[in-house]
Amino acid sequence: MELECAVQKYAWGVKGLRSSVAQLAKAVQPDLEVADDQPFAELWMGTHPSGPSVVKATGQALGDYISKQPGVLGSPVIEKFGEQLPFLFKVLSVNQALSIQAHPNKNHAEQLHKERPEVYKDPNHKPEMTIALTPFQALCGFRPAQQILKHLKEVHELRMVIGDDACNEFSENPSEENLKACFSAMMNSPKDIIASSLSDLLQRFSEMDSVKGNELLRDLFITLHEKYPGDVGCFSIYLMNYLTLQPGEAMFLGPNIIHAYLLGDCIECMACSDNVVRAGLTPKYQDVETLVNMLEYKMVSIESRKFEGFKMDDYTTLYNPPVPDFAVDMIEIPDGMNQYTLRPMESASIVLVVEGSAGDVDVNPASSGEVPHATHIERGSVLFVVAGQSLTLKPKPGSRFLAFRALCIL
Repeated sequence: MELECAVQKYAWGVKGLRSSVAQLAKAVQPDLEVADDQPFAELWMGTHPSGPSVVKATGQALGDYISKQPGVLGSPVIEKFGEQLPFLFKVLSVNQALSIQAHPNKNHAEQLHKERPEVYKDPNHKPEMTIALTPFQALCGFRPAQQILKHLKEVHELRMVIGDDACNEFSENPSEENLKACFSAMMNSPKDIIASSLSDLLQRFSEMDSVKGNELLRDLFITLHEKYPGDVGCFSIYLMNYLTLQPGEAMFLGPNIIHAYLLGDCIECMACSDNVVRAGLTPKYQDVETLVNMLEYKMVSIESRKFEGFKMDDYTTLYNPPVPDFAVDMIEIPDGMNQYTLRPMESASIVLVVEGSAGDVDVNPASSGEVPHATHIERGSVLFVVAGQSLTLKPKPGSRFLAFRALCIL
């Protein structure tokens, strides 16, 4: 069944038709208005109440359709998660940094929701996975200790914000406990010290040669400060890994992993939740104490933050993270290949076409009920596939066919 999906216009999104989100949405909704000055940040595919998808042929909410025919989810999904779709599938177009954030584990999410339901609006955890569509910049996890020590030595303004006591403790013993003390001291630093330290570093960058400036991440720091002037989160780049995922590369964010997306387009899949604990690089509510106390403070390399996919065959790569809520297939069919069948799964799945089109789609077994199945799909098409169904695609010649599929492997 083809779906119509919700678009989120958050301020950090890419504006107008430069946004992949806008391009994909408008490709299948020609009447969608896309103003040049309007940000298009996220495309949501699923049943989350903040942006539910609807069945295109009938206008029925996908969640309602599933509740009336829960068997479409597949028995393993129902046994594990009940009669609901356990994942939320997204496309993101990021033009400026999203907040420094982490997601609570299941027990912590339930506790936060119980204590502050107005802030933490659902009790579910939110593990998530990102797969780059374009070169995608992000901060993720804490740097190896030697890199942090180097920055504490060379970025005097960072030392001012953290304070000598915490810096010296970490220098003498670069433990996770002492890193937590440094991060906490930075995030809770007095506003006047933050302001003067940011100003001092900007001034020093203006006088610094390009080689040294690049070593100290000058361009990134200046870009963040232009978007979030006066924000102590600008200094987080010296404690956190700064990485660029190339198209097809992925990272998995389990609970309590600090991260911030910076720039680019990506596919994202997560548990069906919107639980975020923020602190820095955001005008939204910041819960510094909760974030500091929940984080994992392991100091690891950039490469260890990347998540490898597994080649199922020549055309499908499976990204299967260590959670039951979701996995993602990347399906890449080269120009000239006449036919390809997506394997049937024991769970329902959602397929998004990112490039190319298929003029003929065979479904086996055919859908039951009154909703017709899609027979033609193109860039921007989103399909809900019932558990146990396989799709045979016959791509049109002229370009490669690229699609992503969210599913559960239980």
